Amino acid sequence: MRHFKFSRPLGRMMGFAAMWLAVPSLLAGLRILPEEASLHGRASIQQMLLVQEEQGGSVADLQKAAWSSSDSSVATVDSNGLVTPRADGKVILTASMDGRTASASVTVTGMGQLVKWSFRNHVLPVLAKQGCNMGACHGALAGKGGFRLSLRGYDPVTDHYNITRDARGRRVELAAPARSLLLTKPTMAVAHKGGKRLEAGSRDYHILAGWIQQGAPAPDDSEAELISLEVQPRRMVIQPGDAHRLVVTANYSDGTSSDVTSHAKFSSTDATVAEVDEVTGEVKVIGYGEGAINVWYSSRVVIARVTSPFPNAIPETVFRESNRANFIDDLVLAQLKRLNLKPSPRSSDEEFVRRAYLDAIGTLPTAVETQAFLEDAAPDKRVRLIDRLLSRAEFVDYWTYRWGDLFLINGKLLRPDAVKSYYEWLRQQVAANASWDSIARQVVTAKGDSMKDGAVNFYSVHQDPETMAENVSQAFLGLSINCAKCHNHPLEKWTNDQYYSFANLFARVRAKGWGGDARNGNGVRTLYVEPRGDLIQPRTGKPQPPAPLDAEPIASDSEKDRREYLADWLTSPENEGFSRSIVNRVWAAFFGIGIVNPVDDLRVSNPPSNEPLMEELSRFLVANRYDLKILMRTIMMSETYQRSSGVLPENRDENRHFSRYYPRRLMAEVLHDAIVGVTDLPADFNKVVLTDGSSQDTKFYPKGTRALQLFDSSVKSYFLETFGRNERAITCECERSNIPSMVQVLHLANGDTLNKRLRDPDCSLVASLLDQKVEASEIIDECYLRCLSRKPTDRESKGLQKVFQDAPKGERREVIEDLLWALMTSREFLFQH
Repeated sequence: MRHFKFSRPLGRMMGFAAMWLAVPSLLAGLRILPEEASLHGRASIQQMLLVQEEQGGSVADLQKAAWSSSDSSVATVDSNGLVTPRADGKVILTASMDGRTASASVTVTGMGQLVKWSFRNHVLPVLAKQGCNMGACHGALAGKGGFRLSLRGYDPVTDHYNITRDARGRRVELAAPARSLLLTKPTMAVAHKGGKRLEAGSRDYHILAGWIQQGAPAPDDSEAELISLEVQPRRMVIQPGDAHRLVVTANYSDGTSSDVTSHAKFSSTDATVAEVDEVTGEVKVIGYGEGAINVWYSSRVVIARVTSPFPNAIPETVFRESNRANFIDDLVLAQLKRLNLKPSPRSSDEEFVRRAYLDAIGTLPTAVETQAFLEDAAPDKRVRLIDRLLSRAEFVDYWTYRWGDLFLINGKLLRPDAVKSYYEWLRQQVAANASWDSIARQVVTAKGDSMKDGAVNFYSVHQDPETMAENVSQAFLGLSINCAKCHNHPLEKWTNDQYYSFANLFARVRAKGWGGDARNGNGVRTLYVEPRGDLIQPRTGKPQPPAPLDAEPIASDSEKDRREYLADWLTSPENEGFSRSIVNRVWAAFFGIGIVNPVDDLRVSNPPSNEPLMEELSRFLVANRYDLKILMRTIMMSETYQRSSGVLPENRDENRHFSRYYPRRLMAEVLHDAIVGVTDLPADFNKVVLTDGSSQDTKFYPKGTRALQLFDSSVKSYFLETFGRNERAITCECERSNIPSMVQVLHLANGDTLNKRLRDPDCSLVASLLDQKVEASEIIDECYLRCLSRKPTDRESKGLQKVFQDAPKGERREVIEDLLWALMTSREFLFQH
């Protein structure tokens, strides 16, 4: 097995779990951040923070401390904790407050050396912080005012040329730096449409002026390279109204580090919890919950966590005595305790049986199945139900359909025979309980005849190296790298060069036949791999060394299929991005929301709502050889999954920490099949949309095919379209919508899907209820069990029995139809809960 070196978000994330789960390693007290700092050169500065720390997190930024230096001839510190170097050496800084003290060490070097300003490490960060190279200014595709910079400085070489050589070099005056347009424009000494961006005499002004004075040197490969970024504190536990500063440190390849707080860009992942000053990086908490602050500097991203416990008084016994089925409950309850959120009680059997059926196999339980479960008194009946559901044929139908969204099985992109081949391959994998790494490897390395190996059709949908790379990343890593195609990713660490290195892995993939051509009757496509060929990086005019994200490149002259190397890297147990992505998708399928939201947006700058939970589930999946059925069973067995959807006063204001089960509208196909199942009137899907846009009536699907048994999303269905099915145009969960709308309400009230079935003389449910000539109470019970998986309450039953009694004898059918209509248009039926 190959071993790969990973870095976040694809690498190990042990630090977060230790930070959140460990018994407090630090006693409550004062601490200076950073505890060790180094300043190099006369122009360096370092901001120090005195914090009150408890349980490994900062609970207060103490800004009124008394600061002192052990040797002011080496370094001085002002009343705000800002350190200025004076001479080479080492000092101890001390901060005192209310009779308590804390200390930190500062090392000063390079004071005898001339400050050498770097275009890459000094000038570009100033331009990025001032917004000069943002999309709204000179970083736009066409630039502004004839001056163009790369977005956020991703292309230093071209930026240097445009500043120093473009427009006859008039933007810099080497002989008189203060007259340079690079300084006079942003200070408004000369008219500037972008307004004032720079204060004359400021530190940023001196950086730009000093660089020009030194001859405006170009980027140099020999200069120190940024290797990592740190933010302190990594975790803050503070209340609404509190503020806390951050310190950002850049570490370089020459062993030096620098305080880059003033040049970092800050944003909040959840503005309902915390806001952050984009200039200073000061965090202000405005609500309750957990969020994070994103810190961006020179295409590196790190986060600082913010916890703001809810103002609930919950006894310790609530968490100590809460039921726990497995590690999921331990990790969720630990977070709920930290946030003062009370978990809702266990769901009733009626809630659970309906929920389990819908989440595991996408169908409602029959009245008989519901009744049998409710009457079962065995303590392990939920466990047995879960195991039965995971073994049913409907499980295969449901999960084949769900993964079909991910793999874009779409008749608008493929011919019918190709769609069938692709679908049947995927269904075989689900039926055989193939491991997720096996499925991924088959897709990534697919080749041959698209009719014989359905996985080949992945490359019929994606037919150029860039699209192949983007969709492999999206499908198997939950990463959208599309932005890096034109420039460094603005929200992530992926660079433009990394994008083309990744895409170059697919440069030699070729095909005979065109699987999507409407003139090609069966869509046969033969995929093969050339021994030579590369993808050109447009910015440099040269190919990038082929490499997966965050992995070492492979030899460009190797004639082996590069995708084999990619598959090894992708499915490596060390690649947490692979396991975390599928864990998040499965979790979201059972809870309606992911641990990371949006579900397929696993950026470092979009952290999980519960990092330890995500980490442990990822490890669990790897330990179980990527067996998704074991993962699903573990989730369903947890008390977290089995909690009621009922809201408590102590958890009503949270919607992402799993203190309860969150109701959601049924997905379009599940809702359609539920209506069909209740009415016992089979559906007829035979109109499909072809690749040329036309529609055609076929006998592709036998009458009675359920929506979840459809091969693809090209089948014409007003109901499915109205209720937000995934059209499978792009690999993104955003293509599916579960949001209720007025159009949906009107369709249920007046449309054919429900009303036509109830009125149809062949509707076996209504007919059987009439033919049995049973009591009204039994009819009511049957309707409730079929639709809501429960019996009516006494109040509901008595009220409806009166309706039956008062109705004329010839209108009994209409009463039954109205009852079913009322139940199937109720929120209890339309929503999963």
